[in-house]
Amino acid sequence: MNLPANLATSAVLPALVSAADERARFRFLEFFTAQIRNPNTRRAYGRDVAQFLDWCAVQGVRSLGEIHALHVAAYVELLTQSHAAPTAKRHLSAIRRLFDWLVTGQVVPANPATSVRGPKHSQREGVTPILSPEEARHLLVSIGDATLIDLRDRALIALMVYSFARVGAATGMKVEDVYMQQRRLWVRLHEKGGKLHKMPCHHSLEAYLDAWLEASKLRDEPKAPLFPTFRRGTGRCAGGGELTRTAMSQPDAFAMVRRRAKAAGIETPIGNHTFRGTGLTAYLSNGGTLEKAREMANHADPRTTQLYDRRRDQVTLDEVERVLI
Repeated sequence: MNLPANLATSAVLPALVSAADERARFRFLEFFTAQIRNPNTRRAYGRDVAQFLDWCAVQGVRSLGEIHALHVAAYVELLTQSHAAPTAKRHLSAIRRLFDWLVTGQVVPANPATSVRGPKHSQREGVTPILSPEEARHLLVSIGDATLIDLRDRALIALMVYSFARVGAATGMKVEDVYMQQRRLWVRLHEKGGKLHKMPCHHSLEAYLDAWLEASKLRDEPKAPLFPTFRRGTGRCAGGGELTRTAMSQPDAFAMVRRRAKAAGIETPIGNHTFRGTGLTAYLSNGGTLEKAREMANHADPRTTQLYDRRRDQVTLDEVERVLI
């Protein structure tokens, strides 16, 4: 078999894989292209596996077949000393899944990660910073509607707040994913694992999306990205530049969120995922149920929804203020 030229170069492969035969290299690449469909998981697993294999090479390992459980266990132990437990567990999961694939492809005789146990980790509450309803409202109002970029950014943040959308699902939307049903605007989110999730729009989100689609003239282009980037310097629209037909990336959204938060005077180091937790907590604080929150957030496991429930934070703050000194 002949590998495509752009995949066969050693620049994209860890040294131990690059030094292996063509069948092993092909099987390695096949794992990431055929087995890992989610692009975010693919990127994370790719980094994790490359880091592990590079570490093995530094330890004197000369081939994939020389990697043993001792190597994996030592590597995971080192990770737990410098990283959070979930990070170490994700690295171990990536290594284990890759070697399962290599074993079934008869590249290596056994999976060295099978018997290695990851660090214990129990998480009852998420760690992503969230905003209070007042802060989220202030952020949206502070963006305004002076330029197309303002309208786009406000609509994207509102979508993540009011529909609990993951940033990947939000930035991956096309114009046709905003549609009318039952006299209300709905959004269609393409979630992880190819799941299709539909949500009716909150009236505020409906107004923000309508304003963006009307001003951008994207309503007549159903296949265009809902949240495209701008080509600066063309002068076509004030404060923005010409609209491209390239969707914003997650790093684009993160940079935008940080910039908007700073301009609004919000000191909390928020990110893309902040708005999912913010929306869910606001919903639960106003009488929503965990069962409905799980459905709206499209969580397979209700325990995942509970991680976003930050109502205890307010209780703790109230109790702390009782220390009248």
